[in-house]
Amino acid sequence: MRQLLIGLRRASAASATTFVLSRPQQTRAVVRTIVSSAAAYIKSTATGSLAQTAKLAQSVKMLDARKTFTEDFFFRQLFDEQSHTYSYLLADVTSKEAILIDPVLEQAKRDAQLIGELGFTLKYALNTHMHADHVTGTGYLKQLLPGTVSVISQSSGAKADKHLVDDGTVQFGRHVLRAMSTPGHTNGCMTFVVEEQGIAFTGDTLLIRGCGRTDFQEGDSRSLYRSVHERIFTLPENFRLFPAHDYKGNMETTVAEEKRYNPRLTKDVESFVELMNNLNLPYPKMIDKAVPANRECGLYDIPKEV
Repeated sequence: MRQLLIGLRRASAASATTFVLSRPQQTRAVVRTIVSSAAAYIKSTATGSLAQTAKLAQSVKMLDARKTFTEDFFFRQLFDEQSHTYSYLLADVTSKEAILIDPVLEQAKRDAQLIGELGFTLKYALNTHMHADHVTGTGYLKQLLPGTVSVISQSSGAKADKHLVDDGTVQFGRHVLRAMSTPGHTNGCMTFVVEEQGIAFTGDTLLIRGCGRTDFQEGDSRSLYRSVHERIFTLPENFRLFPAHDYKGNMETTVAEEKRYNPRLTKDVESFVELMNNLNLPYPKMIDKAVPANRECGLYDIPKEV
């Protein structure tokens, strides 16, 4: 059998040699066809490889190493089921000084208890803006934890112990939080950034795959678009973003993700404005209670017991 196979291979080679020598024109045509097919295959493979490489590069960019929290930095995300609000407790582990972002009135006792259990001292209670969907917990926390300083944007029109302007800062222990003015949802919206930890708290300006509505409280679609593209989207792409709300169970996102996947903010500005002008959302059910209370730093109709 082996000798037979060897004989067949030799016969095939001899036939091919005879064909090449006896029919040179046809041979050249066959060679050209083979070369052309090979070139086309190489080109398509290379193009596919480049596309795959580009796609992979984008994915890798979105998954750029996120900054690891320093050992002396404490972070805890908290949630209010009724309003779908996220609050954020940050602290310096060494000094025990803490801040709380976007507290909710109904969760003030929970938050105060947690802060006490962890041995922290609440230095600041901050709001990213004057909320319309819940009453802030800052006023009640000032009663529960004396010495707490309430903080909000100077442009919000709300009362507070401390008002922030663009690029203003608050410090807790050795850590610094910087306030960026990001109006659009309201005039007083701010995004809070902690550069060293690679995180930002976007309030209602930028949500996960969405954004805050712009049809009330001095809302302005163009202003919100500029705030996102010129302020938030210019942060490093691996920065983790934490919104004030989420209604689908998401907890965080990144600058890179939202720049690529946010269905609203990936549009051009005119398309975005048209979309926002035609959302036809219902009147916020808490706005008539929440806004007057939050204008007073939450010191309005709060529980009397401490």
